[in-house]
Amino acid sequence: MPLLVSRFRVDLLLFLVAASWGSTYLVAKELVTPSSVMSLLALRMLLAATVMGTIVAVRRRRVTAAELRVGVVLGALLAGVFALETFGIAHTSATNAGLIISLTIVFTPILDSVVSGRRLPCTFMLAATTAVVGVALLAGNGALRPPNLGDLLILGAAVVRAVHVTSMPKRRTERPMDTLHLTTVQLATCAAVFSVGSVLHGDSIPQYVAQLDLVQAMLLLYLVLACTVFAFFVQIWAVRRTSPSRVSLLLGTEPIWAALIGISIAHDSLAPAGYCGIALILAGTAWGRSVEQSHRLRDQTPASVWP
Repeated sequence: MPLLVSRFRVDLLLFLVAASWGSTYLVAKELVTPSSVMSLLALRMLLAATVMGTIVAVRRRRVTAAELRVGVVLGALLAGVFALETFGIAHTSATNAGLIISLTIVFTPILDSVVSGRRLPCTFMLAATTAVVGVALLAGNGALRPPNLGDLLILGAAVVRAVHVTSMPKRRTERPMDTLHLTTVQLATCAAVFSVGSVLHGDSIPQYVAQLDLVQAMLLLYLVLACTVFAFFVQIWAVRRTSPSRVSLLLGTEPIWAALIGISIAHDSLAPAGYCGIALILAGTAWGRSVEQSHRLRDQTPASVWP
């Protein structure tokens, strides 16, 4: 019984993270304009990095040179993801953003297979094609037109996110690194990149802060504390108490939350073809995840048999 309660608690917290990430697109859309992307991201990352840095300081465990080096590289990639994602949100709907970014689930195994030289099964390619067709239907919303600028930027964010995930150090082949340290360095790198960017493009941080009303300030705090700090901590905590596959599966519900929130709260308008696109994206990404996990487990089986 205690084990069941513990597993339920882990699953519930992971669902909360997925829901908070699904809400990120609508919250960011309420806070961002094309001229305030850099200042919003700078403020979000500065606050998140400060909170995480304080926790690292309290732990009194030193960040190693390797963690710093890898964290800066990963942070630069993460900054690219956030920039493309947030500029994209300024030009498309919250529903489109949340669903198109889910193609990371398809892009990551493809990129990993190219790097490792491992071939993916044909069924995975069918799943990937299903998801891509869904994106085309969602972006066109029933009309034969190309994706708009926002959709393409979100698609680019999904590709860079796949590169970021693929670049993460593998525990089996690399010297283990402290996940909290890596996360903090990445957020600090993002904060530095966007702080410089806010000087060169659009509103400065003081200008952006001066424009915020009470509701927007609360939304910004939600973005920092719930969608960034809380989400990273739950991932670090949960992966030690359950399997990575289960974490991936539960966090993979993010696009479902994004669609539900976008349609019910933001009242994003969709034609029947758009709803078909949503169904195909969700089906294709879920199918692709399942095929990739089964394929990876089969590849690992011989290694577990022989010493």
